[in-house]
Amino acid sequence: MKKSILLSILAVSVLLASCEPIEHRDVLQGGITESQLNISAIPEIRDGVNSNYIQLNSDGNACLSSWNYGFGTLVATKGTVKVMAKGPNTIVYTGLNADGTMITKSITVQVDALYDVEPEWALFCGDSGLKDWVWDNTVAGPWGNGGYKGNSAPGWWVVSINDINGQAPGEGAGASMTFSLIGAKIIKNYNDGTTAEGSFTFDMSKITYDDGGAVWAKGKLNTKNVTVLCGKSPNESNAPVYSYDILKLTENNLVLSYPEPGAGSWGTAWFWVFMKK
Repeated sequence: MKKSILLSILAVSVLLASCEPIEHRDVLQGGITESQLNISAIPEIRDGVNSNYIQLNSDGNACLSSWNYGFGTLVATKGTVKVMAKGPNTIVYTGLNADGTMITKSITVQVDALYDVEPEWALFCGDSGLKDWVWDNTVAGPWGNGGYKGNSAPGWWVVSINDINGQAPGEGAGASMTFSLIGAKIIKNYNDGTTAEGSFTFDMSKITYDDGGAVWAKGKLNTKNVTVLCGKSPNESNAPVYSYDILKLTENNLVLSYPEPGAGSWGTAWFWVFMKK
């Protein structure tokens, strides 16, 4: 009898032990702080001076890494990026901790010489790094629609500068847009004195050919957070346009186009014709 009681007690003990909760020793802790960050942004030395190629490194930090270097974003712990401006360049590091908190830190890097900079940066932003563009007043209508891969400016519905305000209040006569090299920014200056700011990139490898095999568009301009002046597609409920074909880009002239979705040759496209202010 005593033996059976003892066995019963042992069985209960084993059962209770098996029901004990498992201890999780890898408990999620709080994230690191800015003061604990160990990051670097070091320019490559070329011809004895700081070049515009910057080596970024955040290895060893217990967080996900992202770098905004003014001309793009690198999402990685380390890599080499290229900036386009001489002088001090500010690089902003953002770390995402495991607990969801974010930390940021800015590093200023001095650039003394530029290498492999696309000439389009100077065309968009000017030699000084800031350039203002306005509607081209030498054409009958600098905004409107026409044939995709056919026209090179508004050819069907042609809207004059004075009538653009009716399509986009504040963006007609007297408005301008500023392209800034520092930070690759585009600033839209409304004719009521207000502004809107975003960023831009371009890709001159994105070439569009017409039906005869000639180059119709020499590249793509992409904007973020802001469009160019009157940057909308009326037949798509005035949807904002953030990607444009570059038909012409010179020191004094900029012509852009956007085809409506599905447009083939001579389908509906929208056109913007600007000139240097």
